[in-house]
Formats: sequence, structure tokens, C-alpha cells
Amino acid sequence: MNTLLILLAFLRVRLMGGKLAARFGVVVLLVGGLSHGAYAQYPVRGIIRDKETKEPLPFVGIGVKGTTMGTASNENGEFTLSLSSVPQTLIFSELAHIKDTVRVTQAGQSLEIELAPATVVLSEVKVASYAYQLVDRAYQQMKKNYGRKFYGKAYYRQITRIDNDPTELLEMVWNAKSNIARIEGTSIAQGRYAAKQALISDKNFSLYTKAFGLYDDKADTTKALGLFSPNVVANYLLEIKGVLEKGETGGVAEIAFETRPEQTKYRSKGTVWIDVDTYQVIRYKMTTPQLTRKANNPTFSFKNTELELDMVFQNDTTAVNPLEHIKADMTYDLVRPGLPPSKMKVSAFTFFYDTSRKPTSLTYNKVTSNERDLETIRKVKYDPEFWANNPVVKRTPLEDEVAKSFEQKGAFGTMVKKPEPKADVRIRNGRIE
Repeated sequence: MNTLLILLAFLRVRLMGGKLAARFGVVVLLVGGLSHGAYAQYPVRGIIRDKETKEPLPFVGIGVKGTTMGTASNENGEFTLSLSSVPQTLIFSELAHIKDTVRVTQAGQSLEIELAPATVVLSEVKVASYAYQLVDRAYQQMKKNYGRKFYGKAYYRQITRIDNDPTELLEMVWNAKSNIARIEGTSIAQGRYAAKQALISDKNFSLYTKAFGLYDDKADTTKALGLFSPNVVANYLLEIKGVLEKGETGGVAEIAFETRPEQTKYRSKGTVWIDVDTYQVIRYKMTTPQLTRKANNPTFSFKNTELELDMVFQNDTTAVNPLEHIKADMTYDLVRPGLPPSKMKVSAFTFFYDTSRKPTSLTYNKVTSNERDLETIRKVKYDPEFWANNPVVKRTPLEDEVAKSFEQKGAFGTMVKKPEPKADVRIRNGRIE
């Protein structure tokens, strides 16, 4: 059973058809450790724009040269970063733009960075077989290096919205073990949860992030439905869109994929970016619609369900690179008898940081369908100072507003508060109602 079918078995979903979703950039993450006393004291902030359009660039990776520290621009292209010392060299990278570096010589600097768009080359890559050749070589490279492990930390943030109103916020920091294709295991280090009374909540949405992978060495290759399998020609239509130049040599091929119409067991559509020299997968973005979901309330039903997964790996000169982020978005209509449908959206963004190949003595738990995120968080003592001083939670202004609204209600650390019980008898203006 391949990775995709395992994920479907966990979630009891049926996948059919899809639409290609919006574009996100490559991310390089984030802070250097869990100890809130270890953060640096030399703040730098700025904004990153496209050199031609002058539009802000979201999710641009900002790394500190020679260290594991870094951050990423938010949805408005803005970023803040604390350095351990100055001077330092910052590296700015995003898949569709040329990498650039800036030397920071003093604290408090405000930077305005402009990245030039990467050139798209189409001259010699229009042959249909080239796309299949690249995907097959990426599969072989993934299969060969699947046993090489990475160890580090991951920050997970999930927000549930009902009719665009945030109703649930969940955050966890994991110790994470991963490889070239997936997360292999996690153990929670910190967590917090806040929620308003709402129609519905997602109790194990992190399963989409932790269970999904591009390749599984235990899968039955004769039945594998994933893009990276021996069956890619039989199961997928591929079209190469172009090659993004990385510099003087090499490039990253952009390949659109879609399951063939005759493939009825699994439907997906998306784009994959593959380094044409190393065959490393740089990014994989996939959308699948019509997932079958169930609610505890038998009067609830779900329609127009769609899941989008976006995996980004580090992009350098090697063929084996760790994960940088995984983004999971699910949208659907919640239908109740006699009422208009409610628009639901659950979004999760996981950042991987402080990653190395050095093994640890930690225990990493494999994902199971029985795990519940809220129960896992409750097993860890809530540390408000950790969350107040950790720059990873300050990334996105909109999400910070959501967090602030929950913090004002005193929800963090106390979990979900139950509504006050209603009185059997109410007295108003001296009269019993």
C-alpha cells in the first residue's frame, strides 16, 4: 500500500479531480532552538519586493550565512529577524526569483530588498518525454536516498475559520525526524490551543501533514498511485511548463501533472519543481477534491471538499535536502438542515528549522489515525513565556491578530471553555420566566 493510500485509509477519504491552487514561495526557517533565553539581541527588519513589479514577495526565505538561523517574509513581504551578533550576511531565496545576499552591519537596520525574477527557458524542453524522464529520475533519486535522515524541530500552526471567522487556533513545536520525501516521526515539545464555541472543530488535522509523503519504501510498487512511482506513465499526464534558471548553470523544471481520466481510484492535479541537475524535488503542490468526511453530529454533512498540499524542500547543490515547510489547506461547505451552508477553511503551516543529519537520543512517534492533537497538547505543560518570546509565532500579522484575540479571552492554557449551564428558572423584573 503506497503513501497516498495509507493517508486515505487514515482519513477515510475518497479522492476525485482537482484545481490548481495559488502560488507560494520557498521558505527557509526559522529560529535556532527552544530556549527562550537563547534568542539574539540584534533585531533587523525589512520588506522584500519583486524587482520588476515592486509587489511584496511572501514566504521568501531569509537565512543567516554559516548558521541554521533564519526566518521568512510574511504574506505582505515583511520580515523581522534577531541576530546573535553583527556583522552578518543574510541570504534571500525564493523559487521564482534569483537568490541575493545583503550584509548587515548594525542592529536596528530597516532593509528594502528587491529580488529579480528568474528567467524561464522553454527552447529545448517542450518534448513530452522530458517531463516523464525528470519525474522518473527524481523517483530513482528519492528511492536511493530514502534512508538518509534529518533531525530537527518543526513549528506547526493551524487555524480553523467558519464563514471567515477564526474559531480555532492550534500551535505545536515538534521534535521532528524526516527524510527526502516525508516526515517519519515527531514528538511534541510545546503546544497551545484556543477556541471559541463553534459548530465544529478539527481534532487531528495535523495528520494531513504528518502522514503524507512523496514516496514510501514499504509501498507495493505494482499498485502505487503516487507521482513518484514506476507507474507514472500509466497514471499521469505530464506537461513541462519551463525551466527556471538558477544562475550561470542548471535550473529547476516546472512540471504540471494530472491523473489520467481513466484512473478512477485516485484523482489529483498540481505542479512539481525538479532540479534538472540533481533531480532533487524542490517543491510539490497538489490539489485533490471530493474528500469524504464524517461528523459526530449525524445531521451535518459536507460538500465541495478540497484539500491542497504544498511541500517545499531546501534548494542547494546537493541531491538530498531536508524539508523547509508543508502547507495544508482544506475547504468545504458545512450543510445543516434548514440553514444555508457555512464556508469552512482549515489551514496549517509547518516550518522545519534547526535541521541537521546528526542523530539524537529522542523518541519519535510514528503517525497514527488514533492520535488527537488536543489530547497531545494537554500532555505538555503550557509555557506562556516560551510563546511570548519565540519569534516563530510572530511571522504573519493576520495570524498574530487571531492569536491576540484568543489570548485576550484567556483561552491559551485553559483550552476550550464550556458554556455556562442555563438556569432552570430565570427571574426578570420580579417575574418568573
